[in-house]
Amino acid sequence: MRSRFSAFALGNTGYLLRSWHSSTRPALLELDPGQRWTRLEIIDTERGGLLDTAGTVTFHAHYRDAGRPGALTEHSRFVREDGRWVYLDGDQP
Repeated sequence: MRSRFSAFALGNTGYLLRSWHSSTRPALLELDPGQRWTRLEIIDTERGGLLDTAGTVTFHAHYRDAGRPGALTEHSRFVREDGRWVYLDGDQP
């Protein structure tokens, strides 16, 4: 999760696509150049340990868009694919 947040903050779409599950990955990812991701708060995690094959992360990601602050809250699901943790999908409460 932290590495994906960093990739959003740096605009690294290649990493974001590589760390996305093959069944839910978009063909193309375009980030908003006016949006700046500034801070990540991990609220909760479930599973996702060394011997797990799935896990979840609930987080608040803070950003600025056109100078205005905002936040995204998501409950994300991650799974192992080819031995690596990848983002599967998420729900926004």
